Amino acid sequence: MRIFTSAVFAICFTSCAPVQVETVDQDSTYLDYSLLADKNSGGARLIPINTPLGEFNVWTKRVGNNPATKVLLLHGGPGATHEYFEAADSYFPNAEVEYYYYDQLGSGNSDNPEDPSLWETERFVEEVEQVRIALGLDATNFILLGHSWGGILATEYALKYQENLKGLIISNMVASIPEYMKYAEEVLGPQMPAEVLSEIKALEAAGEYTSVRYLSLIEEHYYPEHVLRRPLNEWPEPVNRSFSKMNYPLYLKMQGPSEFGVVGDATLKDWDRTGDLHRITVPTLSVGAQYDTMDPEGMKRIADSVQNGTFLYCPEGGHMTMYDDADRYFNGIIAFLNTL
Repeated sequence: MRIFTSAVFAICFTSCAPVQVETVDQDSTYLDYSLLADKNSGGARLIPINTPLGEFNVWTKRVGNNPATKVLLLHGGPGATHEYFEAADSYFPNAEVEYYYYDQLGSGNSDNPEDPSLWETERFVEEVEQVRIALGLDATNFILLGHSWGGILATEYALKYQENLKGLIISNMVASIPEYMKYAEEVLGPQMPAEVLSEIKALEAAGEYTSVRYLSLIEEHYYPEHVLRRPLNEWPEPVNRSFSKMNYPLYLKMQGPSEFGVVGDATLKDWDRTGDLHRITVPTLSVGAQYDTMDPEGMKRIADSVQNGTFLYCPEGGHMTMYDDADRYFNGIIAFLNTL
Protein backbone atom coordinates (compact mmCIF):
# COMPACT_ATOMS: atom_id res chain seq x y z
CA MET A 1 0.00 0.00 0.00
CA ARG A 2 3.22 2.18 -0.25
CA ILE A 3 2.93 3.95 -0.53
CA PHE A 4 -13.92 6.23 -5.89
CA THR A 5 -22.78 5.68 -9.84
CA SER A 6 -24.06 9.11 -10.14
CA ALA A 7 -27.01 10.27 -12.32
CA VAL A 8 -25.59 13.75 -12.64
CA PHE A 9 -22.05 12.77 -13.55
CA ALA A 10 -21.15 9.95 -15.90
CA ILE A 11 -17.68 8.93 -14.87
CA CYS A 12 -17.96 5.17 -15.10
CA PHE A 13 -16.12 1.89 -15.24
CA THR A 14 -14.91 2.63 -18.75
CA SER A 15 -12.12 4.73 -20.22
CA CYS A 16 -12.80 8.44 -19.69
CA ALA A 17 -12.35 10.92 -22.54
CA PRO A 18 -9.90 13.74 -21.80
CA VAL A 19 -11.50 16.77 -20.17
CA GLN A 20 -10.75 20.17 -21.68
CA VAL A 21 -9.53 22.39 -18.85
CA GLU A 22 -9.65 26.16 -19.33
CA THR A 23 -6.63 28.20 -18.37
CA VAL A 24 -6.76 30.93 -15.73
CA ASP A 25 -8.10 34.14 -17.30
CA GLN A 26 -6.59 37.57 -16.79
CA ASP A 27 -9.42 38.71 -14.52
CA SER A 28 -9.12 35.71 -12.22
CA THR A 29 -8.29 36.18 -8.54
CA TYR A 30 -6.87 32.65 -8.32
CA LEU A 31 -3.30 33.91 -7.96
CA ASP A 32 -4.18 36.95 -5.86
CA TYR A 33 -2.77 36.28 -2.40
CA SER A 34 -2.70 39.95 -1.37
CA LEU A 35 -5.39 39.63 1.32
CA LEU A 36 -4.39 36.20 2.61
CA ALA A 37 -2.67 35.75 5.96
CA ASP A 38 -0.11 33.31 4.53
CA LYS A 39 0.93 35.64 1.68
CA ASN A 40 4.49 36.12 2.92
CA SER A 41 5.12 32.39 3.29
CA GLY A 42 3.83 31.49 -0.16
CA GLY A 43 0.91 29.61 1.40
CA ALA A 44 2.98 27.48 3.80
CA ARG A 45 2.16 27.35 7.48
CA LEU A 46 2.59 25.20 10.56
CA ILE A 47 -0.62 24.23 12.34
CA PRO A 48 -0.54 23.29 16.04
CA ILE A 49 -2.23 19.97 16.75
CA ASN A 50 -3.40 18.84 20.17
CA THR A 51 -2.68 15.18 20.91
CA PRO A 52 -2.79 12.96 24.01
CA LEU A 53 0.95 13.64 24.35
CA GLY A 54 0.72 17.41 24.00
CA GLU A 55 0.92 19.90 21.16
CA PHE A 56 2.86 19.36 17.93
CA ASN A 57 3.00 21.13 14.58
CA VAL A 58 1.97 19.81 11.18
CA TRP A 59 2.98 21.43 7.90
CA THR A 60 0.57 22.58 5.18
CA LYS A 61 0.95 24.66 2.02
CA ARG A 62 -1.87 26.33 0.11
CA VAL A 63 -1.72 26.69 -3.68
CA GLY A 64 -4.19 29.06 -5.34
CA ASN A 65 -7.19 31.02 -4.12
CA ASN A 66 -10.71 29.74 -4.78
CA PRO A 67 -13.32 30.34 -2.05
CA ALA A 68 -15.62 27.62 -3.46
CA THR A 69 -13.18 24.76 -4.12
CA LYS A 70 -10.52 23.84 -1.59
CA VAL A 71 -8.94 20.38 -1.74
CA LEU A 72 -6.95 18.96 1.18
CA LEU A 73 -4.56 16.23 0.02
CA LEU A 74 -4.01 13.22 2.30
CA HIS A 75 -0.88 11.31 1.36
CA GLY A 76 -0.40 7.59 1.74
CA GLY A 77 2.15 5.36 3.41
CA PRO A 78 1.34 5.60 6.22
CA GLY A 79 4.43 7.71 6.70
CA ALA A 80 5.10 9.04 3.19
CA THR A 81 4.97 12.78 2.45
CA HIS A 82 2.96 15.33 0.48
CA GLU A 83 5.67 15.49 -2.17
CA TYR A 84 4.44 12.67 -4.40
CA PHE A 85 1.28 14.72 -5.01
CA GLU A 86 3.31 17.41 -6.80
CA ALA A 87 2.02 16.24 -10.19
CA ALA A 88 -1.10 18.21 -9.19
CA ASP A 89 0.82 21.40 -10.00
CA SER A 90 0.50 20.54 -13.70
CA TYR A 91 -3.33 20.29 -13.55
CA PHE A 92 -5.10 21.98 -10.64
CA PRO A 93 -3.95 25.60 -11.17
CA ASN A 94 -5.28 25.74 -14.74
CA ALA A 95 -8.65 24.61 -13.37
CA GLU A 96 -8.48 27.18 -10.53
CA VAL A 97 -8.58 24.49 -7.86
CA GLU A 98 -7.28 25.69 -4.52
CA TYR A 99 -5.41 22.82 -2.92
CA TYR A 100 -3.38 22.10 0.19
CA TYR A 101 -0.30 19.97 0.56
CA TYR A 102 -0.17 18.47 4.04
CA ASP A 103 2.30 16.25 5.88
CA GLN A 104 0.59 14.22 8.57
CA LEU A 105 2.13 14.11 12.03
CA GLY A 106 5.27 11.98 11.90
CA SER A 107 5.81 12.64 8.19
CA GLY A 108 7.83 15.02 6.03
CA ASN A 109 7.97 18.62 7.24
CA SER A 110 5.73 17.98 10.24
CA ASP A 111 6.88 17.16 13.74
CA ASN A 112 7.77 13.56 14.45
CA PRO A 113 7.19 12.75 18.14
CA GLU A 114 8.45 9.20 17.50
CA ASP A 115 5.82 7.78 19.83
CA PRO A 116 3.87 4.82 18.39
CA SER A 117 0.90 5.56 20.67
CA LEU A 118 0.07 8.47 18.31
CA TRP A 119 0.00 6.26 15.22
CA GLU A 120 -3.65 5.32 15.47
CA THR A 121 -6.32 5.93 12.83
CA GLU A 122 -8.68 7.63 15.26
CA ARG A 123 -6.04 10.14 16.31
CA PHE A 124 -5.21 10.92 12.67
CA VAL A 125 -8.91 11.64 12.07
CA GLU A 126 -8.89 14.20 14.89
CA GLU A 127 -5.73 15.68 13.41
CA VAL A 128 -7.44 16.20 10.05
CA GLU A 129 -10.35 17.89 11.81
CA GLN A 130 -7.99 20.27 13.58
CA VAL A 131 -6.25 21.05 10.27
CA ARG A 132 -9.65 21.75 8.67
CA ILE A 133 -10.60 24.20 11.40
CA ALA A 134 -7.25 25.97 11.27
CA LEU A 135 -7.47 26.36 7.48
CA GLY A 136 -11.05 27.65 7.67
CA LEU A 137 -12.52 24.91 5.46
CA ASP A 138 -16.22 24.03 5.66
CA ALA A 139 -19.09 22.34 3.84
CA THR A 140 -19.30 25.18 1.31
CA ASN A 141 -15.82 24.49 -0.06
CA PHE A 142 -14.00 21.56 1.61
CA ILE A 143 -13.11 18.54 -0.51
CA LEU A 144 -10.98 15.79 1.04
CA LEU A 145 -8.78 13.77 -1.33
CA GLY A 146 -7.10 10.74 0.20
CA HIS A 147 -4.77 8.40 -1.66
CA SER A 148 -3.94 4.85 -0.48
CA TRP A 149 -3.62 5.07 3.34
CA GLY A 150 -4.94 8.60 2.85
CA GLY A 151 -8.06 6.97 1.39
CA ILE A 152 -8.56 5.05 4.64
CA LEU A 153 -8.11 8.27 6.58
CA ALA A 154 -10.53 10.15 4.29
CA THR A 155 -13.13 7.38 4.68
CA GLU A 156 -12.84 7.45 8.45
CA TYR A 157 -13.05 11.24 8.49
CA ALA A 158 -16.21 11.20 6.36
CA LEU A 159 -17.85 8.62 8.59
CA LYS A 160 -17.36 10.91 11.60
CA TYR A 161 -17.35 14.44 10.17
CA GLN A 162 -19.05 14.41 6.78
CA GLU A 163 -21.18 17.42 7.74
CA ASN A 164 -18.01 19.46 7.17
CA LEU A 165 -17.45 18.17 3.63
CA LYS A 166 -18.52 19.44 0.23
CA GLY A 167 -17.04 16.38 -1.47
CA LEU A 168 -14.95 13.29 -0.85
CA ILE A 169 -12.38 11.62 -3.13
CA ILE A 170 -11.03 8.15 -2.27
CA SER A 171 -8.11 7.39 -4.55
CA ASN A 172 -6.55 3.95 -5.09
CA MET A 173 -7.97 2.37 -1.94
CA VAL A 174 -10.57 -0.31 -1.30
CA ALA A 175 -12.86 -0.32 1.75
CA SER A 176 -11.35 -3.43 3.33
CA ILE A 177 -7.79 -4.46 4.17
CA PRO A 178 -8.74 -8.17 4.22
CA GLU A 179 -10.08 -7.63 0.68
CA TYR A 180 -6.77 -6.01 -0.29
CA MET A 181 -4.83 -8.94 1.16
CA LYS A 182 -7.00 -11.50 -0.64
CA TYR A 183 -6.49 -9.73 -3.98
CA ALA A 184 -2.72 -9.61 -3.50
CA GLU A 185 -2.60 -13.30 -2.55
CA GLU A 186 -5.00 -14.71 -5.11
CA VAL A 187 -4.64 -12.36 -8.10
CA LEU A 188 -1.45 -10.31 -8.11
CA GLY A 189 0.94 -12.88 -6.67
CA PRO A 190 0.14 -15.62 -9.21
CA GLN A 191 0.78 -13.14 -12.04
CA MET A 192 4.47 -13.31 -11.18
CA PRO A 193 6.76 -16.05 -12.47
CA ALA A 194 6.21 -19.05 -10.20
CA GLU A 195 9.83 -19.26 -9.14
CA VAL A 196 9.89 -15.56 -8.22
CA LEU A 197 6.73 -15.79 -6.13
CA SER A 198 8.07 -18.90 -4.41
CA GLU A 199 11.29 -17.14 -3.45
CA ILE A 200 9.43 -14.05 -2.23
CA LYS A 201 7.18 -16.19 -0.05
CA ALA A 202 10.18 -18.03 1.37
CA LEU A 203 11.91 -14.76 2.21
CA GLU A 204 8.75 -13.44 3.87
CA ALA A 205 8.39 -16.62 5.89
CA ALA A 206 11.95 -16.09 7.12
CA GLY A 207 11.20 -12.47 7.97
CA GLU A 208 13.68 -11.18 5.38
CA TYR A 209 11.57 -8.18 4.42
CA THR A 210 14.47 -5.76 4.31
CA SER A 211 17.04 -8.08 2.75
CA VAL A 212 18.70 -7.02 -0.47
CA ARG A 213 17.31 -10.07 -2.27
CA TYR A 214 13.69 -9.48 -1.16
CA LEU A 215 13.80 -5.82 -2.11
CA SER A 216 15.41 -6.55 -5.48
CA LEU A 217 12.69 -9.07 -6.35
CA ILE A 218 9.95 -6.64 -5.34
CA GLU A 219 11.55 -3.77 -7.23
CA GLU A 220 11.96 -5.84 -10.39
CA HIS A 221 8.71 -7.78 -10.49
CA TYR A 222 6.12 -5.88 -8.41
CA TYR A 223 6.73 -2.14 -8.20
CA PRO A 224 6.91 -1.47 -11.98
CA GLU A 225 3.82 -3.60 -12.60
CA HIS A 226 1.52 -2.42 -9.83
CA VAL A 227 2.87 0.59 -7.91
CA LEU A 228 4.10 2.93 -10.65
CA ARG A 229 4.23 1.47 -14.14
CA ARG A 230 7.67 2.56 -15.21
CA PRO A 231 11.15 1.12 -14.63
CA LEU A 232 12.42 2.31 -11.27
CA ASN A 233 15.13 4.42 -12.89
CA GLU A 234 12.35 6.38 -14.64
CA TRP A 235 10.21 7.04 -11.58
CA PRO A 236 9.35 10.76 -11.19
CA GLU A 237 11.58 12.75 -8.89
CA PRO A 238 8.76 13.80 -6.47
CA VAL A 239 7.89 10.12 -5.91
CA ASN A 240 11.48 9.15 -5.18
CA ARG A 241 11.90 12.18 -2.92
CA SER A 242 8.75 11.34 -0.97
CA PHE A 243 9.49 7.63 -0.59
CA SER A 244 13.08 8.32 0.47
CA LYS A 245 11.65 10.18 3.48
CA MET A 246 9.25 7.41 4.49
CA ASN A 247 8.82 7.11 8.25
CA TYR A 248 9.41 3.38 8.27
CA PRO A 249 8.63 2.74 11.96
CA LEU A 250 5.22 4.41 11.47
CA TYR A 251 4.66 2.43 8.26
CA LEU A 252 5.72 -0.78 9.95
CA LYS A 253 3.32 -0.37 12.88
CA MET A 254 0.25 0.44 10.78
CA GLN A 255 0.92 -1.40 7.49
CA GLY A 256 3.53 -4.02 8.33
CA PRO A 257 6.59 -5.11 6.31
CA SER A 258 5.03 -7.19 3.54
CA GLU A 259 4.27 -5.92 0.04
CA PHE A 260 1.51 -8.54 -0.30
CA GLY A 261 -0.87 -7.40 2.38
CA VAL A 262 -0.85 -6.45 6.03
CA VAL A 263 0.75 -9.00 8.34
CA GLY A 264 1.64 -9.50 11.98
CA ASP A 265 0.07 -7.13 14.49
CA ALA A 266 -0.08 -4.13 12.12
CA THR A 267 -2.91 -1.88 13.30
CA LEU A 268 -4.63 -1.73 9.88
CA LYS A 269 -4.75 -5.50 9.44
CA ASP A 270 -8.46 -5.89 10.19
CA TRP A 271 -9.69 -2.51 8.92
CA ASP A 272 -12.96 -2.95 7.02
CA ARG A 273 -15.62 -0.29 6.38
CA THR A 274 -17.52 -2.15 3.69
CA GLY A 275 -20.66 -2.30 5.81
CA ASP A 276 -20.53 1.39 6.72
CA LEU A 277 -20.15 3.02 3.31
CA HIS A 278 -23.93 3.48 2.95
CA ARG A 279 -23.72 6.06 5.73
CA ILE A 280 -21.68 8.41 3.53
CA THR A 281 -24.09 10.86 1.88
CA VAL A 282 -21.64 13.51 0.66
CA PRO A 283 -20.81 13.37 -3.09
CA THR A 284 -18.00 10.84 -3.39
CA LEU A 285 -15.57 9.99 -6.17
CA SER A 286 -13.74 6.68 -6.02
CA VAL A 287 -10.69 6.36 -8.26
CA GLY A 288 -9.47 2.93 -9.31
CA ALA A 289 -6.82 1.70 -11.73
CA GLN A 290 -6.49 -1.49 -13.74
CA TYR A 291 -3.00 -2.46 -12.56
CA ASP A 292 -3.28 -1.19 -8.99
CA THR A 293 -2.22 -3.14 -5.91
CA MET A 294 -5.94 -2.86 -5.12
CA ASP A 295 -8.78 -4.54 -7.01
CA PRO A 296 -10.37 -1.98 -9.38
CA GLU A 297 -13.71 -3.75 -8.93
CA GLY A 298 -13.35 -3.21 -5.19
CA MET A 299 -12.82 0.49 -5.74
CA LYS A 300 -15.88 0.61 -7.98
CA ARG A 301 -17.89 -0.96 -5.16
CA ILE A 302 -17.12 2.08 -3.00
CA ALA A 303 -18.91 4.30 -5.54
CA ASP A 304 -21.78 1.82 -5.69
CA SER A 305 -22.08 1.61 -1.89
CA VAL A 306 -22.11 5.26 -0.82
CA GLN A 307 -25.32 7.23 -1.33
CA ASN A 308 -23.97 9.64 -3.97
CA GLY A 309 -21.04 7.92 -5.63
CA THR A 310 -19.12 8.17 -8.89
CA PHE A 311 -16.34 5.93 -10.16
CA LEU A 312 -13.33 7.04 -12.17
CA TYR A 313 -11.56 4.15 -13.90
CA CYS A 314 -7.96 4.60 -15.05
CA PRO A 315 -7.11 1.74 -17.45
CA GLU A 316 -3.41 2.55 -17.72
CA GLY A 317 -2.78 3.20 -14.04
CA GLY A 318 -1.14 1.44 -11.16
CA HIS A 319 -1.22 2.49 -7.52
CA MET A 320 0.40 5.85 -8.33
CA THR A 321 -2.21 6.66 -10.97
CA MET A 322 -1.47 10.38 -10.72
CA TYR A 323 1.69 9.58 -12.69
CA ASP A 324 1.10 6.58 -14.93
CA ASP A 325 -2.42 7.65 -16.05
CA ALA A 326 -2.10 11.31 -15.10
CA ASP A 327 -4.35 13.02 -17.69
CA ARG A 328 -7.28 10.72 -17.01
CA TYR A 329 -6.71 10.88 -13.24
CA PHE A 330 -6.50 14.65 -12.80
CA ASN A 331 -8.99 15.61 -15.52
CA GLY A 332 -11.47 13.14 -14.04
CA ILE A 333 -11.03 14.63 -10.58
CA ILE A 334 -11.43 18.16 -11.99
CA ALA A 335 -14.61 17.12 -13.79
CA PHE A 336 -15.96 15.77 -10.47
CA LEU A 337 -15.04 18.98 -8.65
CA ASN A 338 -16.94 20.96 -11.29
CA THR A 339 -20.14 19.10 -10.37
CA LEU A 340 -20.02 20.13 -6.70
